[in-house]
Amino acid sequence: MARTFTLGLVGLIALSSALSMVHAHKEQKPFNADNDKLATDDATFQLAEFKATSIKAPFLEQFATNWSDRWTASEATKESNAEGEVFSYVGQWSVEEPSVYPGLKNDLGLVAKSAATHHAISASLPEVIDNKDKTLVVQYEVKAQEGLECGGAYMKLLTESPQGIKFKEFSNETPYTIMFGPDRCGATDKVHFIFRHKNPITGVHEEKHLQSAPLSKLSKRTTLYTLIVNPDQTFEIKINGESAASGSLLEDFQPPVNPIKEIDDASDSKPANWVEEARIPDAKATKPEDWDEDAPATILDEKATKPTDWLEDEAAEIPDPEAVKPEDWDDEEDGDWVPVSVPNPKCVSNGCGPWVRPRISNPAYKGKWSAPLIDNPDYKGVWAPRKIPNPDFFEDLSPANFEKIGAVGFEIWTMQKDILFDNIYIGHSIADAESLAAESWEIKYKAEKEQEELDNPTPKSEEDASKADESLVQFMMRQAREFIDVAREDPMQAMTAYPLIVSCLAGVVGISFGLMLIIMGLMHGDPEAQQARAAAAKAKKTDAVTAGDNAEDASKVDADEEGEEEFREEPVVRKRATAAASSSDK
Repeated sequence: MARTFTLGLVGLIALSSALSMVHAHKEQKPFNADNDKLATDDATFQLAEFKATSIKAPFLEQFATNWSDRWTASEATKESNAEGEVFSYVGQWSVEEPSVYPGLKNDLGLVAKSAATHHAISASLPEVIDNKDKTLVVQYEVKAQEGLECGGAYMKLLTESPQGIKFKEFSNETPYTIMFGPDRCGATDKVHFIFRHKNPITGVHEEKHLQSAPLSKLSKRTTLYTLIVNPDQTFEIKINGESAASGSLLEDFQPPVNPIKEIDDASDSKPANWVEEARIPDAKATKPEDWDEDAPATILDEKATKPTDWLEDEAAEIPDPEAVKPEDWDDEEDGDWVPVSVPNPKCVSNGCGPWVRPRISNPAYKGKWSAPLIDNPDYKGVWAPRKIPNPDFFEDLSPANFEKIGAVGFEIWTMQKDILFDNIYIGHSIADAESLAAESWEIKYKAEKEQEELDNPTPKSEEDASKADESLVQFMMRQAREFIDVAREDPMQAMTAYPLIVSCLAGVVGISFGLMLIIMGLMHGDPEAQQARAAAAKAKKTDAVTAGDNAEDASKVDADEEGEEEFREEPVVRKRATAAASSSDK
């Protein structure tokens, strides 16, 4: 029977271990500690296969094949004007699959591989984009695989040049038409939208910055950024397909596209007799006779009385009774030693020292008299110089007719590596951009989100709070359903990908087997023990006298019955007498 119970306990322990593994799975991240890469096999999430799009556009890049024939890494240097330091664009570029939360099988992207480094790379457009009277749509994906604490991930649309764009010399000085995309560092966290506008009078270009730029929302998941500029000079920025900002090129940028029509006349000056004081003291007013300027602001409170527990003979501070003169104190060199003062403990709840009446505001106080103010009859208002026509004024009502775009590039500095760019669309069709997002971003984002939620059950935003509240039962049911789906295709893969379900199944089998053994043990018991108990029962005598008992035995029985009756009446005395008898027998 002991062996049966032992086997039953083993089954219970198996189930307990399985439940502990489930709890540990929900508490810990299934990532490799060395490189933070996803440790679970991609097949677990049933990733879809990447398929090249059939959408056509002036520029569409998915980095599928021969990317190095189209993209050129910069070999330029960058000078910091503030400190005179020179930096080279030595950041390495690669085209590869994501290493964190892959969304599609065999889906490649352009990756900035170096940390704390300047990166620059660009590609020529197959055809120059002239956006005159057209809708411009710019869209691309960014995946910050190691997060982004400080760095940029924005894209530049480079201005077409008659001399041609020098791709190997691409730097921060290369003229661009539009800069669009996320940037994050310290207090800065926004999506840039900057366009360069050419002054039609001077020919000088000036950057126009969106004033209320939206937050970047960058994460380890793929983030989709879309810019739409319409021929009516309105724009919209979308992040993950949802509108994040909108407005007008003529109203929401700084400095504004068009200068003001009139400016202050620098040669104008304020007349000497110009009066700007709106109110002046009343010259006819006189001080009232009862106005006492010498009355103090506060007086002693004559109604106040000294508290009964006030200790006038006690000092508020006393020498510290626990202070000890340092052994190395030299009175001749250091002077007389005096212990530090500490608050008097007797004054904690009572006042100490000489009691003084408190002061209160003087109801008779009026202060120094001054004449009241009246409206100034000579007031002319605040002076301002006269306005004259602005000699630099121009009016461009169509800034959306951007300068021609000849190339696209990334010129960034970042502290984090492995920033991935993909699915770049530059064209004129909102519908095509949305179709491209549906083919790529929507599919991969769903897979990435599922992986991240399994990896981070604790919510990091209100959006994830409901997912993190998933109960243990719901979690196990979802895992079981996925286990069954995978097992139908490949049982071995299911056992490898879902060890928790396998452990729980083993635990259930173990506890069922253990309970069965325990029940059998209770019903049948140990055969040897059963035989021993039967023999003992057979050999046991009853208290009644039988024919086989002799007279001596019968008398012993009677004596025992009398003894038991006596014991019931005087239990303590009987116990002691029995003990004494046993001692004498010995």
